[in-house]
Amino acid sequence: MNRERSLKQDGVTVFVYLHDMGDPIGFAGHILSALEPDGSWMIVESFANERTHQNHIPVGRIYYSTSTLICTPASLAQEMGAALGAQAGEKQIRKVTSDAGFSRFRRAAEIPSNLVFEARH
Repeated sequence: MNRERSLKQDGVTVFVYLHDMGDPIGFAGHILSALEPDGSWMIVESFANERTHQNHIPVGRIYYSTSTLICTPASLAQEMGAALGAQAGEKQIRKVTSDAGFSRFRRAAEIPSNLVFEARH
């Protein structure tokens, strides 16, 4: 019996990684191509408010410091060098997913240290 098996996935989860990508839109496009039509991508990222002054809290200070020393240089060292940084925030993550071809985006959950987003076809 010859069975064809789809390599498409029902779901993909990425933990605190998208902001480090040199080409986050290209990466998001790759995720989109790996998903079934009704699949979802869960994106866990460092908690960040949209306005810089709103992130001047203990965890925000840690994230900005880490981003300056690790995340941003890692992204800049890659070919595209988008450098979203650890404080990318919902607006930037939403734009990345939209630019990659996802049509639906929502904040699924939040805790003081992380935001969880869901992107769908």
